[in-house]
Amino acid sequence: MGTLLLIRHGRTDANASGVLAGRTPGVVLDEVGRSSTKALSERLKGVNVSQVVSSPLERTRETASILFGNADVVLEDRLLECDYGDWQGSKLSELAVHELWPIVQQRPDEMIFPNGESMNDMSTRASSAAREWDAKLTAEHGDKVVWAAVSHGDIIKAICADAMGLPLRKFQSLLIEPASVSVIHYAETGSSVSKLNDTGSEWLSKLNDEATKAPTLGGESGSK
Repeated sequence: MGTLLLIRHGRTDANASGVLAGRTPGVVLDEVGRSSTKALSERLKGVNVSQVVSSPLERTRETASILFGNADVVLEDRLLECDYGDWQGSKLSELAVHELWPIVQQRPDEMIFPNGESMNDMSTRASSAAREWDAKLTAEHGDKVVWAAVSHGDIIKAICADAMGLPLRKFQSLLIEPASVSVIHYAETGSSVSKLNDTGSEWLSKLNDEATKAPTLGGESGSK
C-alpha cells in the first residue's frame, strides 16, 4: 500500500480574481501562492518522497519546483486540469448564472463543458492515473513508498472522491484549497483518505478571520 500526497498548486492571480483559468498558458503563482507553497515545503521537510508526478501546466510545475527542488518531476497529462472548453477564462461570477451551472454543482456526472471535456472523463483519467502510478511505485519501492502528485482542484476532488467511494455526483461536497495536501492510501482491499485539504495552520487563521465578522456568544460582532 503506497501513500500518495495529493497537492494542489499554490494560489494564482486567476484564483484570487475568480477566473476559471483552466488550461490557459502562462498562469503562475502569485505572491500568496509562492509564500504558502514555501510554507508547505517546510512542513514536508524530512518526508522521504520517492517520486513526484505533476500536471504539465506552469502553475503545477512551479509548485512542484518550490516543494521538491531539483527532484525529478514526471509530467502526467492525465493530471492536467479539466478541459473547460468555452468556459475557460470566464469569471466564476458570470458562470454562476449560466444555465448549466446547476448541473456542474448538483449533477457533475452529467456535465459536458461546451466544446470541452465531460466531468466523468476527467474523473476517470485522473483516478486511473493515481491508481496506476501508486501500483507502479509500490511494485518498485515497496508498500511503504510515499509519492506526491501536484494537480488542480477538480482533479484532486475527483481522485479523493474515487478513493473514498464517493460518487462523482457528490464530489462538489469536497473542498480543496490552493497549496493544500490530501493523503490517500491505496491497497488491494480498498483505499482510504487519512487527510483532506490540509493547509497547516492557515485554516485556523482563516477561521479566526471569519469569526471576527460573526456575532459572538454575547450577541456582539467581533472578538473581545
